[in-house]
Amino acid sequence: MLFGIPPVFFWLGAMVVFALVEALTPSALISIWFSAGSLGALIAACLTGNIWIQVAVFLVVSCAAFALLRPLARKYFTPGTHRTNADRLVGQEAVVTETIDNENTTGAVYIDGKTWTARSEDGDVIARGSMVTIVRMEG
Repeated sequence: MLFGIPPVFFWLGAMVVFALVEALTPSALISIWFSAGSLGALIAACLTGNIWIQVAVFLVVSCAAFALLRPLARKYFTPGTHRTNADRLVGQEAVVTETIDNENTTGAVYIDGKTWTARSEDGDVIARGSMVTIVRMEG
């Protein structure tokens, strides 16, 4: 008996609770591993009455599920950043084609055959025709 409950019902309840917590959690993959461990312990409870074996199966299956499946699940369920070809422009020099003035929200640079909207990193006005270095890309 676990907490006065027959082991089969305890592990079944634990499995349901962990699955519900997973379903109600906004970010995925929080407690599903313990639900898998509870299923393993439920099977062990059906095969043996030894509570320590059930707890060991719960821990081993939970850890194994976490270690083996989390990297795969994160790959498919976690949104990532996608690099673009524009990222390669960072660190290169460009020609200012329209005076860069952050206060008036004006400015453009020409680099790699394209004109890009530009802003000064430190807020200084940069005159047309100047050479600048691309520090970062936004948007």
